[in-house]
Amino acid sequence: MFNIAGKRFWYFLISGAVILAGIISLVVFGLKPGIEFTSGSMLTMSFKQPVDSSQLKQEVFRLGYTNAIIQSTGQEQFLIRTGELSSEQKTLLEAALTDKFGPASETEFYSVSPLVATETARNAAIAVAVAAIGMLLYVTWAFRKMPRPFRYGTCAVIALLHDVLIAMGVFSILSAILGWEINLMFITGMLAILGYSINATVVIFDRIRENLKLGVSADFETVVNESLVQTLGRSLNTSLTTIITVLALMFFVGASIQNFVVVFMIGLVAGTFSSICIAPTLLIVWDKKEWGRFLPWLPLRRAQA
Repeated sequence: MFNIAGKRFWYFLISGAVILAGIISLVVFGLKPGIEFTSGSMLTMSFKQPVDSSQLKQEVFRLGYTNAIIQSTGQEQFLIRTGELSSEQKTLLEAALTDKFGPASETEFYSVSPLVATETARNAAIAVAVAAIGMLLYVTWAFRKMPRPFRYGTCAVIALLHDVLIAMGVFSILSAILGWEINLMFITGMLAILGYSINATVVIFDRIRENLKLGVSADFETVVNESLVQTLGRSLNTSLTTIITVLALMFFVGASIQNFVVVFMIGLVAGTFSSICIAPTLLIVWDKKEWGRFLPWLPLRRAQA
């Protein structure tokens, strides 16, 4: 039988290293907010003739939009983000670019006012917080007949926090390299991560509960490890089929859901890892009172005292 649970501190070390790198990236680079969170206008234009992105940027800057962000989203299609544009300003900008680069069509346009942007950011933060608290309460209630059910809820939420931190950290690195911004698709992806991760974790927790009732072993670590081995194939197969679905979305839907696809793919990998290697093994750490192994210098200080 695979000794998955016995290597738990190696899993914690790997996760800690990835999370630390992500936190450093978040501190140094941060996450660039899109117009949903900072206000402004987003215009997508498709040109019939080849257009160089650097020349397009120079022309937009020449027209007075020096803070504009230009991104290529496909063949001769560009996303132009500026401050909030009125209908007249948008018409003039499109006309100037058409005169310069030839026939073009507007693919998409929307604006967000500062008030709406502030409200969106606040609602997004509340949504994530409410989801985490709700899942803590749900898991605690679902395992209420088990000894110390709050431990199951707490370990599940720690695993969720693990997934969110990794997703945010890796996305921060990618956004620093590729100039990506977070938008509502990013928030949707984060919420999807929470839902997927908690589902995978609950499946394993449920198998632990069944094996405890069956009396598989008097040793809790053995019960957890047996449960992990029994559910390993199901967990990996579910993740694999989900990855295939998400890749299909990325290839056939395109840039409009780019942030959702990328952040969900990151969270999918992190969630699969945490549901197998983090949440269940934290139950063992809690049962065996091994918290001191996270801080190996504590016993030394106690001995010196």
